Amino acid sequence: MRHNAAVKRTVLAILLASLAAAPAYGASKKDVDSAKGKISSIEEEKKKTEQAIKELETLKADTETYVRKLDSQLETLNAEVNRLEGNIRDKEKTIEETAVKLDEAGKVEKKQYEAMKKRIKYMYEKGDSSYLDLLLQSKSMSELLNRAEYISKISEYDRNMLDQYAAVKDGIADDKAQLDADTETIRSIAGGKNCEMSVLTYQQEDGLNTVLPYGLRKIDTLRTLTTESAAALVPFSSQEIRHKGGIYYGVNATSRNLIVCDRRQLLNSNSFILGVSGSGKSFAAKEEITSIALSTDDDIIIVDPEREYAPLVRALGGEVVQISAGSANHINALDMASGYGEVEGKSENPLILKSQFVMSLCEQLMKPEPVDAKAKSIIGRCVNHVYQEYVRDYQNTPTLKEFREELLRQPEPEAQSIALALELFVDGTLDVFAYQTNVNMNNRIMLFDIFDLGSQLKTVGMLVMLDAILNRVIENHKRGRRTWIYIDEIYLFFANEYSTNFLEESWKRFRKKNAAATGITQNVTDCLRSPTAKNMLANSEFLLMLSQAPTDQQELVNLLHISGEQLGHISNAESGHGLIKVGGALVPFVNQFPRDTELYRLMTTRPGESL
Repeated sequence: MRHNAAVKRTVLAILLASLAAAPAYGASKKDVDSAKGKISSIEEEKKKTEQAIKELETLKADTETYVRKLDSQLETLNAEVNRLEGNIRDKEKTIEETAVKLDEAGKVEKKQYEAMKKRIKYMYEKGDSSYLDLLLQSKSMSELLNRAEYISKISEYDRNMLDQYAAVKDGIADDKAQLDADTETIRSIAGGKNCEMSVLTYQQEDGLNTVLPYGLRKIDTLRTLTTESAAALVPFSSQEIRHKGGIYYGVNATSRNLIVCDRRQLLNSNSFILGVSGSGKSFAAKEEITSIALSTDDDIIIVDPEREYAPLVRALGGEVVQISAGSANHINALDMASGYGEVEGKSENPLILKSQFVMSLCEQLMKPEPVDAKAKSIIGRCVNHVYQEYVRDYQNTPTLKEFREELLRQPEPEAQSIALALELFVDGTLDVFAYQTNVNMNNRIMLFDIFDLGSQLKTVGMLVMLDAILNRVIENHKRGRRTWIYIDEIYLFFANEYSTNFLEESWKRFRKKNAAATGITQNVTDCLRSPTAKNMLANSEFLLMLSQAPTDQQELVNLLHISGEQLGHISNAESGHGLIKVGGALVPFVNQFPRDTELYRLMTTRPGESL
């Protein structure tokens, strides 16, 4: 019995021990699984980082290849210039030698000519005596033979002298023909380089003294220089754009010098890129984006309504956020960063600007119904109510759902109408902007792809993106980071008063918050119908104008005072050709990018050429 009892106690102790150990084992396994999950996540992040590094190295290699290609082209051009200069020197030496030979031949010819004249004169004066009379006057046979031999030598001498004179005359003619041919060759070579050369007959010494740095003019020959020629020859009167630490935008079409601009050195960094479809607008923007991404640590944010920038952004290691109805990605339309109302360091009521944004948003969502004075008052009141708690500590941002609920609590019928108009965009199928933001907004390069939003939401989407960008700019400004903003199809903002005003206010704040905004559009006339848009365009220190439609050309001429000659650079211009305005300088430019690179395929939108 005692043995059985001892066995039972032993078994019971083992069971109790195993039960006590089970929770510890379970907890340990959970920790291991969690650690494995973290390791897997870290490894996945490592792969993404390695892939991004690989893609950046590829872009760097392409850029270095492009630079080497430019260096090679420059070396080829220098070699060609050296070859032509060598040809000219050889021809000049040949001309000099021929001139010397021609001079010597002329002296010989003159000497022979004088001798022949004396001989002919003597024969003429002694014309009464002939060789026959001379022979008949011989007194003996030996004298006859002597005189016959003498007459034979004289005749042979006369023939030789005549032959030599003829040969010298022919040689002079050949040398003169060669001299003329060499002169025409030099003039042809110079003409190929747009340089006209003239022959200075009997004025060689005066010509030499004129070109030497004596300050003397011995040749009284003048010509009229066109403005373009004068600008190319006189460096201080030719407009050039060369900023230290700037970005390459092409070459000056007049002087062929590089155009290097740093927008940060201008009075304001905001800009516009204008041009018809196919003129190279988005390509020019992508070139600038690539240069900024590879040469600075600045943040870059892009609003892309046509899905043209995603391949480049991914290659640069950026974040592509696709926003569409039914998408899992959400941007809270009512996000508001701390400092939203600050202007030049002074704190103002942030709800003033936010109310303006919400009014613009409601106007877009309620179209075609107008937002009248009553509606504005109701919207302003509700904005103040929903943000009342938030502005105290900037925690728990309100959403459009809470804003609509606040509208429903208002007693006015107009409030119910506004709430009803917002229902589809708050609780319906188009509620993409009615939730808290769940997108990583901290990536250095951000692209908002709103291509799939459709016509109903695209303008709203651009408005919400602009507000989100303003919040990001405010946060970056606090951290001392610069932000570059690119908004394609910016003309959509100028469709109504409120969105135009909000864009203008944001445009001003970007400059004060260490940000540079770029608007891209092909519809210049549509933009310039708005006085606000016209002022924004006129006050932008940097403009990139590619080929323009005839209706847009006159608008730009009136706005920017473009001359007729400058207008020719944006009339039916090739892709990548146009005018660039930097501060007060307006310069024609040419920007040809090599097509045999991966970088070109990432940036182009031409069918069959893009990746």
